[in-house]
Amino acid sequence: MAAGDLSKGIYDHLYRRFFESRAGKQGYDFQHAPGGAAPPPVVTFREKLRWWTLDRWRRRKQILSERDRLQREIVEIKKRTSK
Repeated sequence: MAAGDLSKGIYDHLYRRFFESRAGKQGYDFQHAPGGAAPPPVVTFREKLRWWTLDRWRRRKQILSERDRLQREIVEIKKRTSK
């Protein structure tokens, strides 16, 4: 496909729309994405993480268990709605 020849690909309409409206745009679309209603999950610890922390394996274990718990909740929601 030669430069400027936008009439042969499957995404031509997208490219054409982009080039037609690029003068009036500012920034990127993902910068203006709508925010979600739910905050991201947070795992808190008693001590601040330092590079010399010896309990990294405990922290990792806690983070993974929280991740697994959230995944189980999602699976249970899917099971409840499919019945």
